[in-house]
Amino acid sequence: MKWTSLNELREKFLSFFESKGHLRLPSFSLVPQGDNSLLLINSGMAPMKKYFTREIEPPRDRVCTCQKCIRTPDLERVGHTARHGTYFEMLGNFSFADYFKNEAISWAWEFLTEALEIPAELLWPSVYEKDDEAFSIWRDKIGVPENHIVKLGKADNFWEHGTGPCGPCSEIYFDRGEKYGCGSPDCKPGCDCDRFMEIWNNVFTQFNSDGQGGYTELKNKNIDTGMGLERLACVMQGVDNLFEVDTVRALLDAVCARAGKKYGEKTSDDVSIRVITDHTRSATFMISDGVIPSNEGRGYVLRRIIRRACRHGKLLGISGMFLRPLSEIVISQNEGAYPELREKYDYILKVITLEEERFNATIDSGLGILSGIIETAKSEGKSEISGADAFKLYDTFGFPPDLTREIAEESGLKIDECEFTALMNEQKARARAARGNISGWTDSSKSLISSLPETDFVGYDKTECEGKILSVISEGESVSEISEGEISLVLDRTVFYGEGGGQVGDTGEIITSGARLSVYDTKKTGGVYIHLAKIEEGSVRVGDTATAKIDTARRDAIRRNHSSAHLLQAALRSVLGTHVEQAGSYVDEHRVRFDFTHLSAMTREEIEAVEALVNENILKAEAAETIVTTPDEAKKMGAMALFGEKYGKLVRVVKIGSASTELCGGTHVSSTGQIGLFKIISESSVAAGVRRIEGTTGLGVLSLLSERDALIADTAKELKSPNAMGIAKKASGLQSELKEIRRELDAANSRIAEMKAEALLSGIKQVGKFKLLLARVDMRADAVRTLSDTVKSKYPDGVAVFAAVDGDKLNFVAAAGSEAVKLGAHAGNILREISVICGGKGGGRPDSAMSGGKDVSKIPEALAEAEKILANL
Repeated sequence: MKWTSLNELREKFLSFFESKGHLRLPSFSLVPQGDNSLLLINSGMAPMKKYFTREIEPPRDRVCTCQKCIRTPDLERVGHTARHGTYFEMLGNFSFADYFKNEAISWAWEFLTEALEIPAELLWPSVYEKDDEAFSIWRDKIGVPENHIVKLGKADNFWEHGTGPCGPCSEIYFDRGEKYGCGSPDCKPGCDCDRFMEIWNNVFTQFNSDGQGGYTELKNKNIDTGMGLERLACVMQGVDNLFEVDTVRALLDAVCARAGKKYGEKTSDDVSIRVITDHTRSATFMISDGVIPSNEGRGYVLRRIIRRACRHGKLLGISGMFLRPLSEIVISQNEGAYPELREKYDYILKVITLEEERFNATIDSGLGILSGIIETAKSEGKSEISGADAFKLYDTFGFPPDLTREIAEESGLKIDECEFTALMNEQKARARAARGNISGWTDSSKSLISSLPETDFVGYDKTECEGKILSVISEGESVSEISEGEISLVLDRTVFYGEGGGQVGDTGEIITSGARLSVYDTKKTGGVYIHLAKIEEGSVRVGDTATAKIDTARRDAIRRNHSSAHLLQAALRSVLGTHVEQAGSYVDEHRVRFDFTHLSAMTREEIEAVEALVNENILKAEAAETIVTTPDEAKKMGAMALFGEKYGKLVRVVKIGSASTELCGGTHVSSTGQIGLFKIISESSVAAGVRRIEGTTGLGVLSLLSERDALIADTAKELKSPNAMGIAKKASGLQSELKEIRRELDAANSRIAEMKAEALLSGIKQVGKFKLLLARVDMRADAVRTLSDTVKSKYPDGVAVFAAVDGDKLNFVAAAGSEAVKLGAHAGNILREISVICGGKGGGRPDSAMSGGKDVSKIPEALAEAEKILANL
């Protein structure tokens, strides 16, 4: 057994299984495709679920991978021990109804003992206690002594998750030696000590579970194996944990060099060093796979990871930005196995740098507020900080709750988790309500067509066809005949495109010998096309022959917009850079909406350049063609795909002139000239790091121009401009007039404020250690700030609290002079307490604060409370 680098081990494993007839697949994206049960891929088999179920045909019945994985359930533990990490790689060989236990066990043993030359006496297999077949293979075929094979129970060696496919496992353990053991003569795999480390798990998927303890043998049996690459590297390099593995240790040493620290000298420093090391690896790979920092979902996981690393950098005393050079190390270490890291080099570094900058811009003020909250809680003898305060830090300052929790725990405090969770749920509920239901097809309806064959779609080159009616669904139930109302119809053959890939479904009509239906939408689920239709006349029966005709004018408009989306993506990548990737799209007959990854708003010049490039390609009138081929051939053609998406044995490549080659299942023009013209309507932000362009083509551009001409004419009329050419000059003149009026108004307000201040100052009084001014004023809140600043500057030991009423709006404004602050006055804390009396909330700094309120009738009570607070200081 000789020392082997992590990168060498990865290649050895994949090459070994290629020699056994396996297809080497690249790692799937960390972002799950078509699997809402996971935020991020966390195991080797997770992205291949649909291969096992045959929902998608696997590219070969034997495959092997090295899969990037992220696990974050115990994120707060990462760093505190050397065992925990968020990013790891999982080696795996998989059989989809091909080989089974004999081959899986034999090859695992061959790889470990022959390819890696691990001494056989250091390896201990385990089997499920009832799996006599696996036990016999290990003993009789491999030749492992019985006393070296451990039988374990269901909890350890049987893979099962609810109902469905399941089966026994056989794990292989590495004996690290007696110094790691518990000293017991019975010590062996299954013991709680650290002597035996599991390095390989073979799952034999051979049963189907009914969830009630009943198991039936599967006709098609599968193999699912997993071996942690970092864990295997620990064995081959003779180190104790993942942070000592060669590539990870090199990154850890770079962290130490940047911080001026030595690993192993101080426990608290070691925690921060490990956090930064692990989190930099995770962030780099997540960004590479298209995850962008945000406040929800996987984007929030990324934000937590980056900001936790930033905070631990501060704990180590690192000044300035430091994540970029560390991410560069991760890229250089891993680009051989993951070339996308080099392809997206600039983009990765830009995202991680921007997020670090954003956090640095808010962390000091956020930490200051949190420090004040902690100080107040401790002075009041509380054991926790409120959930409302924790939520505000998250919502306003981007503080991940675990960071607030971690800092609070360092001061011996907890968070009111119930209140925080309630506020988070309220926010999620609002978001869900805003999204609404857009599915257009219920799960109960889907179950009615689950047994139907896939629809033969012939609509790429036809606009009309005949088909047989296979199913009619009305109000969630299958019917054999119906003569009125809105129904869902399934044909064995259709020209209607089912909504998918961002393209809307077709409309048109379906005609039988006894009925006519207008189709107002088409959906698709599991390969079955569902026509949503209204019966216009006659009676519809299952078994009838029908003629399906799409609305060709609408389809042509959709084609133009869809093809323009492809040209748009190519133009964006040309103008902005190859980091641009599709993040979503929507295409109908009126417009194209294209979401893409980009970190800043496009400039006017960039928008014009993109629009011009799209139109240049349109005017070339180049042919658009469709090619059905294998994924490998498509890749050789340079076809772009949704990163991480799984594809079957055949894919559809749409090549539009010389500008664009993409995998796509939508409908397109046959020549770019048919698009006519492309016009960008708007460019905006969708989320952090995601921009959106809306545009239109063909007759849509003509309609847009007509609307704009009408708007210009109406505007010229309202501005009393003699013609459209004079609008800009007229608007500029009005802006100058408005600026002058605002200047005069501000000057008048300042004079009024000064006069009111002089009058109000006569009401100042001594309350304890402070000069206090309380008043209700009927003014705007911004004008009242001038009043409070006057008191603060004139009386260093003074405190002013104003209730500003402006129409139906109520705000509280408070200020405290420098001496008053030293004596314990805190404007923010005062307002935090008195605002509640009037049904509001808010706060601020010790010397200046503003909050809101609702109930004007309780102003006297609120102001009286402010006086009590100061009197007690």
